[in-house]
Amino acid sequence: MRLTFLLRLMAICGFSLFASACSTRGGSIPYAPQGFVAPDAPKALAADTYKLAPLDVVTVTVFQVPDLSRDYAIDFTGRFTMPLVGNVQATGLSTGELAADLQAKLGVKYLRNPNVTVALKESGSRTVTVDGSVREPGVFPAVGPLTLMQTVALAKGVDGYANPRRVAVFRMVGGKRMAAAFDLTDIRRGKQDDPAIYAGDTVIVDGSKLRQAQQQLFQAIPLLPIFMAL
Repeated sequence: MRLTFLLRLMAICGFSLFASACSTRGGSIPYAPQGFVAPDAPKALAADTYKLAPLDVVTVTVFQVPDLSRDYAIDFTGRFTMPLVGNVQATGLSTGELAADLQAKLGVKYLRNPNVTVALKESGSRTVTVDGSVREPGVFPAVGPLTLMQTVALAKGVDGYANPRRVAVFRMVGGKRMAAAFDLTDIRRGKQDDPAIYAGDTVIVDGSKLRQAQQQLFQAIPLLPIFMAL
């Protein structure tokens, strides 16, 4: 019985040492390579090709009706609210299709032969993706300039199994998908600059599942009775 307890204890210690060793730099992705610059500029799309998406802002102009002519922000459900019309489903439509839809709705009860134009004022498709060992992975709006620290904060920070010394950033540069690793610990300590993160980037925080297994093992084996038995 004592031998079994000893073997379990040695296994726990081995897990602990191995998990600690995992919180280091390494891996095949290079750290801050020279060619890892700002990503490629997005390609321009024709007005009838671009489909509206959540967080887009559109400018609606209703000829000779200034009370209805304004900017409207499309919410996360893909809708916006317009006086007289109510909730308008906008996602998946081009600006021309949305204008035709609004003309039809306004022409039913309120206006005779309404003339409506819609223009895209701001694209909400500027997002960053955060995944890996973070508390709340997901896709987040890239509103204004962002740094790596700020981007990780959007996902509520790293979780308990993260290796902050190995954070990978993926982006398109020169038509090719490139990746670079960064040390979040050194950035926090001011030893490295906090790199810029751009719309379209993907940030993945490395993590060790061994630490999760270690924690589960500690919870499964009562340590106090083991030492008492010895």
